[in-house]
Amino acid sequence: MDFDLTDEQRMLVDTVRRFVEAELLPLEDEIEATGALDPAKAKAIFEKSRALGLYATNIPVEYGGGGLSAVDTMLVEEQFGHAKDILVRRAFGNVYESLLEGTGEQKARWLLPCVRGERTCSIAITEPGAGSDAASITTRAVPDGDGWKLFGQKHFISDGLYSDFFIVSAVTDPAARPNHVSLFLVDKDQPGLAVGRNQPMMGLTGTSHVELFFDGLRLTREHLLGTEGRGLALAYSTLGRVRLAQVGARAVGKASRLCALMTGYANERRQFGQPIGQFQMVQAMIADSVTEINAARFLVLKAAWELDRDRDARDWISMVKVEAAETLGRVADRAVQVFGGMGYCAEAPVERLYRDARIYRIFDGTSEIHRGIVARSALRRGAVLWDVGAW
Repeated sequence: MDFDLTDEQRMLVDTVRRFVEAELLPLEDEIEATGALDPAKAKAIFEKSRALGLYATNIPVEYGGGGLSAVDTMLVEEQFGHAKDILVRRAFGNVYESLLEGTGEQKARWLLPCVRGERTCSIAITEPGAGSDAASITTRAVPDGDGWKLFGQKHFISDGLYSDFFIVSAVTDPAARPNHVSLFLVDKDQPGLAVGRNQPMMGLTGTSHVELFFDGLRLTREHLLGTEGRGLALAYSTLGRVRLAQVGARAVGKASRLCALMTGYANERRQFGQPIGQFQMVQAMIADSVTEINAARFLVLKAAWELDRDRDARDWISMVKVEAAETLGRVADRAVQVFGGMGYCAEAPVERLYRDARIYRIFDGTSEIHRGIVARSALRRGAVLWDVGAW
């Protein structure tokens, strides 16, 4: 096993890191104060990112993307984790790989404009009664001639105010549930779609999370993404990579930023005549954070390595979801503790990072759901030990 990064990987990571530090982090205070990202500034960081070849890096080169491997993508996504969600979305894109399953006409209409940054997409799966249990959705696509009519509701649709279209899950055969769910490509301006309220959140300031209501929205075959009735399999495949990147790798990046803030403050803040970093209890919090961050980082890279070899990485991704998200929560809590009263002040970055960290144990499947996935797999096949097999 070779843990060294190649020269190309180091250059990639360094380029993204410098971009995040120079172009994105300076915008965070304004977003926290106003609750939004200025459109002109959003356009500026998009154009700079695209000029550097950093936009839509997860999409194959043949479609205009960066064509990065899964491992390289995770190295980049870790750097993304240092910045606010809305800044990452605007600067680097949010192009879902499920769009690659579309027909040639669908790719021309929905995928390619996304890769060029001309259109933006959100995934609309979550409902008031269906969060981690995506199979329990009630939104339905009722057969209507050679197509369907869409009825139902979605909520917590990230970036929904900004998005031009949505990948929507719907039941296409209620009698065959939970397996007969399909995905549809729905433009925001289609008749029958209403965008509801933007639901305020504890953190993730600047990113919208809206409700969607469908009332007889007309769908044709050109709106069906992939095979009818196979929407959950396609969604789970996409969400697996999303969990690994936008939860796993970004949680590691966010925890790394918090750890850097914590160690810097521990070296500067003096109490009882010495830096607080000299106190053993503070050192213990730093040591635990460094250890856990590196453990989560290697787990992320291991899962990505499996994906690059076209192996089933679902168990690894669930392990990542638990470990990285909970590591972030612990590191954020320790950072506030080390900063003391200043860590509770809104002017300190650790305060907003603490708020942002809490959702990681919930979205894209709760920690409890993913622990269940890992446990059931272990009970069925034995515990996973790299490629050696079961214990």
